[in-house]
Amino acid sequence: MSSEEEPTRPGKSRIPEFTTYEEEAEWWDTHDITDYLDELKPVKIRVAKNLGHILQIPFDSKDMRALSARAQDKGIDIITLARQWVLERLREDGQ
Repeated sequence: MSSEEEPTRPGKSRIPEFTTYEEEAEWWDTHDITDYLDELKPVKIRVAKNLGHILQIPFDSKDMRALSARAQDKGIDIITLARQWVLERLREDGQ
């Protein structure tokens, strides 16, 4: 350990608390995660099942911009929004 590195103290993280994702992203942009490996903990994740089928749907530019804007307003990507809408319609129609 170099003289510049601060020793890890039990219970005291060198990674600060963040109030927003943006604040955290900015911090990690200037710090190397490999300097903090001793503080990381394994987490359990759930991976969505492989849906296995892809449907390509052509849209004109105007409709694509409108769909993109709606997705952005909802904070999701365009594919997720389109899939949600199709599934909602199928459920409405009793499929």
